[in-house]
Amino acid sequence: MTQTYNYQSICEALSRKISINGALIAARSTETLSIPNPATLETIGTIALCSDEDLTLAITAAEKAQADWKKKGAPERGKLVRACGDILKANAEELAQIMSYETGKAIQTESRPELGVIADTFYYYAGLALELKGETIPYSPNMLTMTLREPLGVVGAIIPWNVPLMLMSMKICPALVAGNTVVLKASPEANFCVLRAAELMNKILPAGVFNVITGGVETGKKLVAHPKIKKITFTGSVDSGRQVYQSAAANIIPVTLELGGKSPLIICEDAELDKVVDGAYDAMRFTRQGQSCSAATRFLVHDALHDRFIEKLLQKLDSKVIGDPMDDKTEIGTIISKRQFDKVQNFVTAAQADRSLKVHQSGKLPTDARFAKGLFFKPTLVSGLTNSNDLCQKEVFGPVAAILKWSRFEDAMAMANDVEFGLAAGIWTRDLSRALQAVQALEAGFVQVNQYMVFRPSMPFGGFKHSGIGKEASLKSMLDHYTREKTVLINMLG
Repeated sequence: MTQTYNYQSICEALSRKISINGALIAARSTETLSIPNPATLETIGTIALCSDEDLTLAITAAEKAQADWKKKGAPERGKLVRACGDILKANAEELAQIMSYETGKAIQTESRPELGVIADTFYYYAGLALELKGETIPYSPNMLTMTLREPLGVVGAIIPWNVPLMLMSMKICPALVAGNTVVLKASPEANFCVLRAAELMNKILPAGVFNVITGGVETGKKLVAHPKIKKITFTGSVDSGRQVYQSAAANIIPVTLELGGKSPLIICEDAELDKVVDGAYDAMRFTRQGQSCSAATRFLVHDALHDRFIEKLLQKLDSKVIGDPMDDKTEIGTIISKRQFDKVQNFVTAAQADRSLKVHQSGKLPTDARFAKGLFFKPTLVSGLTNSNDLCQKEVFGPVAAILKWSRFEDAMAMANDVEFGLAAGIWTRDLSRALQAVQALEAGFVQVNQYMVFRPSMPFGGFKHSGIGKEASLKSMLDHYTREKTVLINMLG
């Protein structure tokens, strides 16, 4: 039987706290923000909007700790990172419940699966500790020429709310194994699960190696601009990414950006429809209310399958349970915030006002009075679109999928690439030649054929165009983004 944690009490206990130098402490800042439960809009806790003093404490602790952390042998750092994975795995259910409570993600279909892969990320990078090596260069018989890999220093990491612990792990694990220390800013909407994870990890790590601050956009700006930060890794919107990039340029520090997406899923006429419908449901991340940068939000469907595809996908969506995120029977939870809810609704309202479009909504919203104010939204399909429509060009970040019809493969490929984004893409076909053509032609950093799974450690993940800079989740990304390369020449004839 699944243990139930008192997640309300946990959130209250973590309110106004930050994690500095290995301990949860009260933030110095008196500015706070109340955090609502998206399913009820009742307040569940309060976060601190960290001040300059809070930020200085975090970065000073990280800088001091890094001097000793980088001197530890890489295998020892790897062992400690692996132990962090163990402790998070042992507390996965508690963390999943906190996450669902504060984000509105359905615990059975979203939060538990997310926690199920967190430890794997820690184990993966822990195992790569011995790969932090340079190389020798055959320059001259009388000269030893080689390269060394060194940590950068204090890394600033900023994560969003949609998969907070997964993205936390993708950023901090390579940084820590490589010998850096980290100051991470959690999203206001997913603060408590990150703080609890930090509390657990700091039972393992030396004080100051991993620090967490809280706050909104202004706190993030201060972190990026701080002169002691030697690297920024950011996941968020394109507009915010531009600001991060510009600010980091002033200090001439490296940046990794994982930004938005408007990913296409191309469905060919030879595809098996039932499999495609199941794949499209997963690809659109409907269980996460479409709140995913890599979600396939544009279905490019061959006209031979178009109408039946919509019919079958609507039937599937109608069968899903939308409701209490904490209930194991719930398959689809809530949108994260009222601001995001209104943004999604505006897209749908504009589509409903356009007589050339068809708006299909499915599912039954919860009727329980407890959730009358909850941010539940019916999964929505919009057809009759051209690729120039806002629904095909702008990131909605909600459960709204655009459906486009095509008859010529060349037209489908052109539509797929005709966006400013290039994060992910997929194609469903039994024609190997066509699949390989698509793989080569699609302007996206993560391409899949006949599936649309979530990325895992060891699979380099990152986008093209406005979807970002750099890759995450691989050995190469750890070496490229969290170390600097030093060239050494030794004249052996002295």
